[in-house]
Amino acid sequence: MARRVLLVNKFYYPRGGDCIVTLNTEALLRNNGVEAEVFAMKYPENLTARYQTLFASEVSFGGGMGNMLRAMQRTMGIGDVRSCFEEVLEQFHPDVVHLHNIHSYLSPIVGRIAHERGIRVVWTLHDYKLLCPRYDCLLDGKPCERCFKGAKHNVLAHKCMKGSLPASAVAWIEALKWNRRQLENNTDIFLCPSEFMAQKMRTGGFNPAKIKVLNNFLDPVKYEQYQAIGKTSQREDYYCYVGRLSPEKGVTDLLETASRLPYRLVVAGGGPLETELRAKYASCGDIEFLGMLDAAGVVKVLTGAKLCVIPSQWYENNPLSVVESLCAGTPVAGSDIGGIPELIDSENGVVFQPFDQEAMTAAITTSMTRQWNHQEIADRALERFASKPHLQRLMLDIYGF
Repeated sequence: MARRVLLVNKFYYPRGGDCIVTLNTEALLRNNGVEAEVFAMKYPENLTARYQTLFASEVSFGGGMGNMLRAMQRTMGIGDVRSCFEEVLEQFHPDVVHLHNIHSYLSPIVGRIAHERGIRVVWTLHDYKLLCPRYDCLLDGKPCERCFKGAKHNVLAHKCMKGSLPASAVAWIEALKWNRRQLENNTDIFLCPSEFMAQKMRTGGFNPAKIKVLNNFLDPVKYEQYQAIGKTSQREDYYCYVGRLSPEKGVTDLLETASRLPYRLVVAGGGPLETELRAKYASCGDIEFLGMLDAAGVVKVLTGAKLCVIPSQWYENNPLSVVESLCAGTPVAGSDIGGIPELIDSENGVVFQPFDQEAMTAAITTSMTRQWNHQEIADRALERFASKPHLQRLMLDIYGF
């Protein structure tokens, strides 16, 4: 009899890294004989799913106090999220409930419901929400760990949520409701994609016996693309940034640095800083903005580049941008922060101190003038991030099948 896994994520379309990992895991399980289904929040852009009529109703934190109150109730597990999830459990009977990004738009109530029914609960952590009410460990643009050991009132004191006291109050109440003891009692395994995140979870007091580390994997379709292209790829005279254009990603420092360098930078991605950055660097002939690209476009950019720069200024977990770049055979110049340095060694890239433009300049210059073995970089990465060993570890060590 086939094993059954219910994947739970707040959205069910390729919106961000958490969604992509959820979709990739669903496909991997299904392609290897596991019955995998999904529970999420109803949303217009969701993909078609077997239990989509039972998804929790949509909530929003914008649009007035009424929406805010409904969203706040959702964080507490109040409303239809409980009944909808229970009905999916009744119909599907999963052996494992695999949580992904569930805070705010769903609720940790789903983990408690599954646990109370004797179902194994695995939770892949995509950010630091269990430690930081704001989720990204940033205060005034710099890493912050004030809330890690239980002092969640700091989110109120510093108005960490968008500078808003009401929004910060919601995050504070949610953190009190779903405290470490609650979360730990309802979860069998906290799955951390990086050792850095695992260490922060231990620092926050979570039971080390429940913490496992398993890197993200490259989905098989892209795996085959990188494997095929890597052998014939011709490197062009540019370096690239592929990702979200937002403050915590360090793109402002990157573009300021790039404007002073004699190399061409290709920027692929969109985000809140896109309009501002396009306007500021419109006259800089060595900076090209491509906007948001589809999967094929990302593959093309990465396999043609001499270097990929990841200038993040927050605690990146196990960024797919680094994983994909290495699988493309493209070395990475990355910030020495979060899980980034775990992926980089002397043969596939270089790390530099975040918030330091001089260090970034040196890293880019050194990397652009070095002769890299692109095929060796790709071969090593494709072996490390292949789906087969990930699946074996997931099934045996994490799910216990």
